Amino acid sequence: MSNWSRLMMALGIVAASGSAANAAAPADLVYWHGHVYTGESGEPPRQAVAIRDGRFVYVGSDRGVRAYTGPHTHVHDLAGHMLMPGLIDGHLHALAGGTKLHQCDLKYEAYTIESFRARIQQCLDATQEREPDSWLEVSNWFQQSMHPAGAIVTAADLESMNTRRPVVVNTTFGHTLLVNRRGLDLAGITAATGDPPGGTIGHDSRGAPNGLLEDDARDLIAPLLPKPTFTDDLAGADMALAAFAQQGITTFVDADSSDETVAAFTEIGRSGRLTARAYLIPQIPVAVAAHPDARIEEIAALAKHYEHGRLPPIPDVRIQSAKIYLDGVIAGPSFTGAMLAPYLINAGSPQVPRWVAGPSRGPDPYFSADELRHVVIELARRGLDPHLHVDGDRAVRAGLDAMQALRLAEPGRDIRPALAHDESVDAADFRRFKALNVIPVLSMQWEKPATDTIDNLREYLGPQRFRLLEPAGFLAQAGARVTYGSDWPVDPLNEWFGLKVGITREAATDAGPQYAGRLGADPGLTRSEALRAITLNAAYEVHAEDQIGSIRRGKLADFIVLDRNFLEIPVEDIADIIVLETTVGGRLVYERTPIR
Repeated sequence: MSNWSRLMMALGIVAASGSAANAAAPADLVYWHGHVYTGESGEPPRQAVAIRDGRFVYVGSDRGVRAYTGPHTHVHDLAGHMLMPGLIDGHLHALAGGTKLHQCDLKYEAYTIESFRARIQQCLDATQEREPDSWLEVSNWFQQSMHPAGAIVTAADLESMNTRRPVVVNTTFGHTLLVNRRGLDLAGITAATGDPPGGTIGHDSRGAPNGLLEDDARDLIAPLLPKPTFTDDLAGADMALAAFAQQGITTFVDADSSDETVAAFTEIGRSGRLTARAYLIPQIPVAVAAHPDARIEEIAALAKHYEHGRLPPIPDVRIQSAKIYLDGVIAGPSFTGAMLAPYLINAGSPQVPRWVAGPSRGPDPYFSADELRHVVIELARRGLDPHLHVDGDRAVRAGLDAMQALRLAEPGRDIRPALAHDESVDAADFRRFKALNVIPVLSMQWEKPATDTIDNLREYLGPQRFRLLEPAGFLAQAGARVTYGSDWPVDPLNEWFGLKVGITREAATDAGPQYAGRLGADPGLTRSEALRAITLNAAYEVHAEDQIGSIRRGKLADFIVLDRNFLEIPVEDIADIIVLETTVGGRLVYERTPIR
């Protein structure tokens, strides 16, 4: 070691000792005897932290933290457990997730058409007092897991059930509704009803509506459904927050915030019950794509109203982005992702398949190139970040092209655009994310062999596109700031399973032999890259990387304690991690096992 290095080390030791000795007052909280993962690049694990007034005042050794203990300091013995930054989920749907917990729940399970009908009939039988006119709302239908593979459920399959009620079934992906014949009649949807902008009405072989409504065609049903009360919304938001705390989520991004979502979380924040930092993103609907300025001004006014300056220890609500949908979902049976090349179709037989280019490459992006450029530039001029839903490679390219126009038009602005999902990305676009400082927000739990990626997508994409499917590792290698977003309730809220998949690209061990092995050619993420995606990179997404996302003196004390060490356990065990404590701004919001 050089004399210069020794001198720097000595100065560092003196500075650390001095800061401890000169502490203004003892800390409120001390955690020690643990494995503290700070999330700061290149920094080794520490043993202890001290917290005062909701912020870290010390991060270091067990010996050094003693200077921060006083007669009223609460000292917690971590007993070797891992303490790390709280999780930041960069894309989910909080109120929808909480509300669906109250509905007829299909629980993301696989069904045959017969068992699908039987489960819905159970819900109808349990609520017979609501016959004949009350809607039954069914949630969490994983449409892609119907079996046999490729089975398509339509309104005709619901006709044999014992009910006169209108029934609507929500898919987990959130882009498709299945409505029974009674519901279609109430909505006035007939063979003559045209597709709305940004949506598709499914039809049977005779041209009659088949009950499947894609994307904005769902809006034909929405006005007929019973509107939840404000009390219902508060209950759903509270349930979401409880689920977040148990998972270790200390900050979340709600990536399509309705007025009801904003009102509910604002009220919860006002009453002091907000247990995670809330970033809400209102939508610019496809219906106003040609004339969006009024909606942009509404969102800008909301953002100004919720502009609170520096983050306080107590969580609050913020609005600084706008949501834009460019396409639907790439998986079958919807195939509403906007693709550069056509989906393949089987021109042979099931026994002797012959996959060739079909007539469809999905819809055109829901905003034209000119419309999208105008929207993102006008958002940027108001200091708002565009947050785009892009699933297919054509939608991804359209989003990147718009961001290139934004950077040319507003080169000096700190705008942090996000492209969410990015399930299919052309290899030519990998490096554009870093070059344009565009954040890929990825739902890592999809990066595995499963019904949606294998049974309902592999052959339809062909080998080259399938090889690049879910390209988190490729994007990370290209320098992109990969960020995690669960998209809950599209999938169950299980952040640790998602992180495990992001690293291994493998399904759960009980998924079945047909889903064994890794997905595609993507290398996956390292453990450090996965943790950074759900902490510091996600903090960057919301312009808060100087306040949250890592453990450093002066940052907010948002942290969690785990039952095992993420960095040292076998990688397949990451999915089984249990959060023991969740703390936000120095305040304990969840405790499974008391840390003493």
